[in-house]
Amino acid sequence: MTDTVVTQPRAPYRAWRDPSLSAEVRVDALMREMTLEEKTAQLYGVWVGASDEGGEVAPYQHDMEEPVDLDDLLPAGLGQLTRPFGSAPVDPALGALSLMRTQERITAANRFGIPAVAHEECLAGFAAWGATAYPVPLSWGATFDPALIREMAAAIGRDLRAVGVHQGLAPVLDVVRDARWGRVEETIGEDPYLVGTIATAYVQGLESSGVVATLKHFAGYSASRAGRNLAPVGVGARELADVILPPFEMAVRESGVRSVMHAYTDTDGLPSAADDRLLTGLLRDTWGFTGTVVADYFGIAFLKTLHGVAGTFGEAAGAALAAGVDVELPTVKTFGAPLLDAVRQGHVSEELVDRAVRRVLLQKTRLGLLDPDWSPVPPALRGADLTADPDRLRGTVGLDPAANRELAGRIAERAVVLLRNDGTLPLDPRVPRRIALIGPLAETPTAVLGCYSFPVHVGSRHPGTPLGIELPTLREALAAEFPGAEIVVAPGTGVDDDATEGFAVALELARGADVVVAALGDRAGLFGRGTSGEGCDAESLVLPGAQQRLLDALLDTGTPVVTTLLSGRPYALGRAADESAAVVQTFFPGEAGTAAIAAVLSGRTDPSGRLPVSVPRHPGAQPSTYLASRLGHRSEVSSIDPTPAFGFGHGLTYTTFAWSDLDVETSETSTDGELRLALTVANTGGRTGTEVVQLYLHDPVASVVQPVRRLVGYVRVDLAPGESRRVHVTVPADLASFTGREGTRVVEPGALELLFGSSSTEPRLTARVTLTGPVRRVDHHRRLHATWSIRS
Repeated sequence: MTDTVVTQPRAPYRAWRDPSLSAEVRVDALMREMTLEEKTAQLYGVWVGASDEGGEVAPYQHDMEEPVDLDDLLPAGLGQLTRPFGSAPVDPALGALSLMRTQERITAANRFGIPAVAHEECLAGFAAWGATAYPVPLSWGATFDPALIREMAAAIGRDLRAVGVHQGLAPVLDVVRDARWGRVEETIGEDPYLVGTIATAYVQGLESSGVVATLKHFAGYSASRAGRNLAPVGVGARELADVILPPFEMAVRESGVRSVMHAYTDTDGLPSAADDRLLTGLLRDTWGFTGTVVADYFGIAFLKTLHGVAGTFGEAAGAALAAGVDVELPTVKTFGAPLLDAVRQGHVSEELVDRAVRRVLLQKTRLGLLDPDWSPVPPALRGADLTADPDRLRGTVGLDPAANRELAGRIAERAVVLLRNDGTLPLDPRVPRRIALIGPLAETPTAVLGCYSFPVHVGSRHPGTPLGIELPTLREALAAEFPGAEIVVAPGTGVDDDATEGFAVALELARGADVVVAALGDRAGLFGRGTSGEGCDAESLVLPGAQQRLLDALLDTGTPVVTTLLSGRPYALGRAADESAAVVQTFFPGEAGTAAIAAVLSGRTDPSGRLPVSVPRHPGAQPSTYLASRLGHRSEVSSIDPTPAFGFGHGLTYTTFAWSDLDVETSETSTDGELRLALTVANTGGRTGTEVVQLYLHDPVASVVQPVRRLVGYVRVDLAPGESRRVHVTVPADLASFTGREGTRVVEPGALELLFGSSSTEPRLTARVTLTGPVRRVDHHRRLHATWSIRS
């Protein structure tokens, strides 16, 4: 008698589960099996909040939408989970457990076991309770240091991935056109080249960790009229092509970015969410982008409710799909039943649905979400006992480790901009002195945080909940930096309440002090709850509330005043721009920000930040930017002078530099050639310092009006006292290109000036060069960068 061998039935072969096949073949196989409902389910997200007890997420109640019923939705599948960590305070370990259990529910509920992509905000760090709060993007721009921002983004990405998040909604590539706009703090600056290089580095860092980066807001959001949030945009085609779009083009070409978010705004009457020339013609057909286009929150519905270009939500869905939007965020509104009805009635082609689904599923496949060994257990929970009491996990996952804090500190220090100094700084910490710390931000822990930091964005709605991270106040940072000093403190006034009752006490303290540190600036918030942030636009660039009056009164005391700004935008400082002993500008420098300020004040850190935006001299001369034509600068036929108090790129150090020996190795080249130049930079002072060599291009005569000068390259040069370095640069003629009369990008022959400067207003050396030959048309394959080398 022989033994009977019992074989278990084999699971049916599913091509989409086969990692040996290409992603395209796998997705094609999957889509052939899917119903229309299952396809559309991959095209929307659901806004949820993770459970602080480790249970499944719950639909988030938002004032713009009613919560969805997951039991109704999940059998068809789900494309995305919106902000599971960023909707309420939740312990990171329990949030990761909650997300894991929700992914188990999602995969069990749909026929194909497809998990959702989880996305989060990460504009200044992972926007989750207890996560590191890095400096805001305007501070990234102030560093002029792409490598440092790449390092930061990789750290943010590792934290996101550790708890199960796949996509981050950053960076912002909007170029500042009007500093009154509330979201200036979210931008990198007012120059497209600076924005492009820093943002591209951020994307490279985030993507290197396996997280999908998202370029936003595509395109023109920051160019709204009067600096108002979500207002119409009236830029011309040339401004759009030469100022607004280049950062996006650079990032698409160089960073490996996998997602783009459309802008809310309409440009010349056409909403971005319905603009096929932008989202398909330019982004995909010309630039070659192959990832997903996601909606800014509620942006597809806005085609009906705000823009009035769709009569129904089904029409809005069809318009967005046709334009090239693939995913509706934050929650299902138009890509659910309205889209299904529109397809069934023949108003929207199912081919448009298939096009978007294919992109979404390709991305999920490449993220490993369709692999047979995919696990919902995130890296942070691997090895943990997930069957025990969930509360035992509390506190076991940290999102603000020492390495993150050290990195945040380096960025904050490098982003501090010393605008003015009469020699008062640095303050020797060994010298006993009385410091009067005056201003509304002297003892405010959150003064260093921007609008999209978790404690401001979410934590403010949960009073009594701990901040989750250490946020030393400026008073505490100064006390640590100057242990021998007597520090007296008075707010003087509020950030924006116009109160002057506290002036008397503040001024008395100032008169009795050796030096005043004035702690002034903004309070970040949302939709009018702050002086900076989304929906917190400014009527003028006067310091909010009574702060300017307080500052003027402090100057009148005769005590040296170190004006210290923690803000989200630049402000006109009135007399203080010329009369302060020193002016120190920071842009929401993050959790290590006050320590960075104190280190610069003491001289423990040598300041090396440079302005990513101009500081205006007059508060009403807006909109204004250094990137302007001759008519945009001061003239004798207007009573408004837009000349800044401190120009783009400006920043002082505690040493001095000499620039010399400019060698124009190639003074003439063809319109498809390159120019080679070199100069010497020497540290002529007694301290170590960093000079930021900035290269500007001036085109004296062109076929269309050009900016007086524009940044085409930069490099940081670190020098010890007495040290000099030879700086070499190769400049391709492509950098002189612009959008010509016919609407195409051209390089024209003729004379040019290449200006090496320490800012846009402080040229040091000028090279006069010539391009020869015919007018040359260039496209998105042109060279984007000068090549630098630094030699001894």
